[in-house]
Amino acid sequence: MPHQLADEMAPTGTLRVAINMRNPLLVTGRSESGDPQGLAPSMAAAFAERLGVPVQYLPYAGPGEIADSSAEDLWDVGMIGADPERGTHVNFTSPYCEIEATYMVPEDSSFVSCAEVDKEGVRIAVCARAAYDLWLERNIVQATVQRAEGHEATYQLYTSEKFEALAGLRSKFSEDITRFPGHRLLPDKFMAVQQAACTKKGRKQGFEFLSEFIEEAKSSGLVQKLIDEFGVTGKLTVAGPASDS
Repeated sequence: MPHQLADEMAPTGTLRVAINMRNPLLVTGRSESGDPQGLAPSMAAAFAERLGVPVQYLPYAGPGEIADSSAEDLWDVGMIGADPERGTHVNFTSPYCEIEATYMVPEDSSFVSCAEVDKEGVRIAVCARAAYDLWLERNIVQATVQRAEGHEATYQLYTSEKFEALAGLRSKFSEDITRFPGHRLLPDKFMAVQQAACTKKGRKQGFEFLSEFIEEAKSSGLVQKLIDEFGVTGKLTVAGPASDS
């Protein structure tokens, strides 16, 4: 039997879930049928099961596209990084996992911490509309932030223009560092991307139910189990309880 809130959260009878395909830590592959697989799709499937309805995945090229579509009746739940800039039409749960963001710099750079990067004359390359880009937009005061669409274009911008810093996820940099001889990662983080679930504003009871599910998934060990299952242990960390987020 469907849950009493199924009509509110899945009015079509199926939970339509927007999935960010850009993040390889959250979507690690596809099934034989073509559906996305990984932590985010599995979290969505578990919530659909809780509602007692089938799940339908709607793949998006990046989180910005999901945010752009949030005003339309295209999906019921979105699985993206929580950020105030994306919250015009949706409410975000507390995060279920976190991903550390830092800077890559040339080996001979004088920077030893992320806070030092925000200086006059420093140019930072970043992947446009990523959650850490939105953070930089709000917080960088003196340095100049320049954006490119997608990771490869951002890498090209950084190398071709010989920027002073490249912003991104530590896990992604750790995989790609061999492509950047003579470079290093700063040891700390400038922020942590908080991956959460969101749903349309106005679904008060449904949002509370979704938020309760996220908290239970963290406390029960489900999030850690999925992190281990999809081979992203050490790259993702389980977020703390809502009161600690």
